[in-house]
Amino acid sequence: MFETLSDRLTSVFSSLRSKGRLSDADIDATTREIRIALLEADVALPVVKTFVAQVKERARGAEVSQALNPAQQVVKIVNDELIEILGGETRRLRFAKTSPTVVMLAGLQGAGKTTLAGKLARWLRDQGHAPMLVAADLQRPNAVQQLQVVGERAQVAVFAPEPGSGVGDPVAVARRSIDEARRLNHDVVIIDTAGRLGIDQEMMKQAADIRDAVRPDEVLFVVDAMIGQDAVTTAQAFMDGVGFDGVVLTKLDGDARGGAALSVRHITGRPIMFASTGEKLEDFDAFHPDRMASRILDMGDILTLIEQAQKTFDEEQAAKMAGKLTSGENFTLDDFLEQMMMVQKMGPIKNLLGMMPGMGQMRDQLNSIDDRDLDRIAAIIRSMTPGERQDPKIINGSRRARIAAGSGVTVSAVSNLVTRFFEAQKMMKRVAGGMGLPGMPGGRGKASKAQKKAKKGRRVSGDPRKAGLEKSASSSPDGEGGAPKAGGVLGNLGGKLPPGIELPPGFDPSKLKLPGQK
Repeated sequence: MFETLSDRLTSVFSSLRSKGRLSDADIDATTREIRIALLEADVALPVVKTFVAQVKERARGAEVSQALNPAQQVVKIVNDELIEILGGETRRLRFAKTSPTVVMLAGLQGAGKTTLAGKLARWLRDQGHAPMLVAADLQRPNAVQQLQVVGERAQVAVFAPEPGSGVGDPVAVARRSIDEARRLNHDVVIIDTAGRLGIDQEMMKQAADIRDAVRPDEVLFVVDAMIGQDAVTTAQAFMDGVGFDGVVLTKLDGDARGGAALSVRHITGRPIMFASTGEKLEDFDAFHPDRMASRILDMGDILTLIEQAQKTFDEEQAAKMAGKLTSGENFTLDDFLEQMMMVQKMGPIKNLLGMMPGMGQMRDQLNSIDDRDLDRIAAIIRSMTPGERQDPKIINGSRRARIAAGSGVTVSAVSNLVTRFFEAQKMMKRVAGGMGLPGMPGGRGKASKAQKKAKKGRRVSGDPRKAGLEKSASSSPDGEGGAPKAGGVLGNLGGKLPPGIELPPGFDPSKLKLPGQK
């Protein structure tokens, strides 16, 4: 969503990095570009003015003029101000002292309230709560049926005593739901209310009546992040007519400019609490202002990536797989398939890579990634016999033709997969062996064995000058051809001369005295 804004800000900061000091003209030019970038992202004008004024004031202060790297300090200032505009600290859901906690959703029709109700219920269920959805949108056709389907997918209870589609009293349904939740021991009640295509008095009155009837602990305003400046107008109207405690942004995965996310909190004074980033029920999480600011500035979102990995990967399974990875040879195609399936559970590969710092500069490559390629790889592996997965070396030409026919791909695709797998195995073996480098696990031992073997077959040169040098090298303290003892001048050459260079006859380097030697 913030691709355009991120690209503009990244280009602004890249032009600053070549400057040792920032003049007033540099600061004015930078803030002008930031203002244009925010306006192009559809951020509300009052928010842009406040943001740019704060950045300019801090950029002209001592924290930039005295900084070792003024450009990085400006990036830090913009990051801090973005976090402030987005709400500062993460706002958590407030739970009632006595169950149930009542959460009421309000917003325009088409903002995604019903789907979001299911996402919130699923998120709460994963947190260990027992939520119940309430179908209080009795105006929109089939809204009740939609909530029941969403509740079934989220594996949460749905209270829907009225058929809807214009039949039933939403205020009475909301009031009855509280008693029903107490009776069935549900600790959270999520009330889905009706919306309209635009602001009108009837919708506002119904929402206010439901609020007065159930006295919710949290009223969440659901807003479509793709509607731009209208989001601010709608939010202000709901704030005046009903009031709300927090904002939920939907459709953050869209291709709109995203100005609503930067505007709603500043205009209404209410924090953004949750964000929906996709169509699936699991594409939902608490809104973290610092992480969103980091994404906008193309600094990645490693914390969210780690959290998603922790949710997906089992610790024991991960430890077992780590052992196989370090051994190299024990890593089979079955293990590879298992790892690939786990990564797919974390979400689209494009989104995962997009959380890495600096990936905004590779957006074209990220956009070309197709998750269906992983499905094709899975189909190839599943078309193999258990023996072929354990030992891909037995896959000959006829086997490759059979696997290709079974998975619906070409023979060359099967060959490429097997070849890449062998290359990955070799790489893991090199990493596990330390690649022969001293200090790496397994590296020094292998190197010393090779050197010992080489020593056995060493031939002494017939030239007494060369023989003396070789003897001096072999008698070094480490015994591996290191530097000669103190006093020599060939220590930096490891006791050996470069190829093609010889010492003059009778020359003894040990008798040389350098300045400062006695």
